[in-house]
Amino acid sequence: MTFPTFLFYLFAAILVFAALRVVTTKNPVHAALWLVLAFFTASDLWLLLYAEFLAVALVLVYVGAVMVLFLFVVMMLDINFDRLREGFWRHVPLAGGIGVLMAIEMTLVLASREFGAEAAPSPGAPPPGWSNTKALGRLLYTDYVFPFELAAVVLLVAIVAAIALTLRRRKETRYQDPSVQLAATKAGRLRIVKDAPHRGEPASGKDSAGE
Repeated sequence: MTFPTFLFYLFAAILVFAALRVVTTKNPVHAALWLVLAFFTASDLWLLLYAEFLAVALVLVYVGAVMVLFLFVVMMLDINFDRLREGFWRHVPLAGGIGVLMAIEMTLVLASREFGAEAAPSPGAPPPGWSNTKALGRLLYTDYVFPFELAAVVLLVAIVAAIALTLRRRKETRYQDPSVQLAATKAGRLRIVKDAPHRGEPASGKDSAGE
């Protein structure tokens, strides 16, 4: 057994164990931390396959952004875990059946000679000067350019829909109209009022004597 093969089995075992701990631990913060370990281990597997760009993207996007957001949300929310665990065993047969079905499908695909590891050539070390980022970009913008653009449009629509659903106007909030601000003139902003000077009334003798 070579050293890269040993690392692959080691990282695969850690990844499977971390994934199991994500779904079996009761503390959501611990589950999020186990998920961070799973992401890091998956990035190690990408590095073993000489896919440095995907490994770095997995760490930066999921570990550096998504999981930090999950941790903030989990620690800030006051979740009633006793009520959340109600009815857990009622869904176990359905969840277990779906998990067994997915495992059978993955086993059939991996055991097939057309789609399994036997038909795929060993990746090996890439030639000098080869860039997986350049190869991935060429593949995305040539063979899969239409699905890539379609996914971008779907994400844009989702962003606009999220903003539209969360935007709420409140009566106590003051809003500015840019068109009114741009249409303002000097005459409308400054008003000069001319008034004749006048003297104040003299104080009465009683008030003067009192002072």
